[in-house]
Amino acid sequence: MNHFAEAWVQAWNSHDLDAIMEHYADDIVFHSPVIQQLNNDPLGRLTGKAALRAYFEKGLAAYPDLHFELYHVLEGVDSVVLFYKSIRNRLSAEMMVLGPDGKVKEVRAHYKEQ
Repeated sequence: MNHFAEAWVQAWNSHDLDAIMEHYADDIVFHSPVIQQLNNDPLGRLTGKAALRAYFEKGLAAYPDLHFELYHVLEGVDSVVLFYKSIRNRLSAEMMVLGPDGKVKEVRAHYKEQ
């Protein structure tokens, strides 16, 4: 899982949207309070890779100095939690459910209040 986590952080820190998207399944379901903010969506949920790509593109534009710092990788059964420093230096944890192909099929993102 450490290799997955390091590749994920490296893709984000390079701001390479294609490299970022390589980690996600076509039928991804993504939950995040940042979706509520950036997309003005009270549900905070996206479904499908195209919707996720558009959201990430918006996020990269909104946070041009985005840089993640990975602190911990917590392994589960077919899942991983990445604990890292995120946008605006906020602490974040993402619980990712992985499919048999190793692609992320569900994410639940959490952020520490500022």
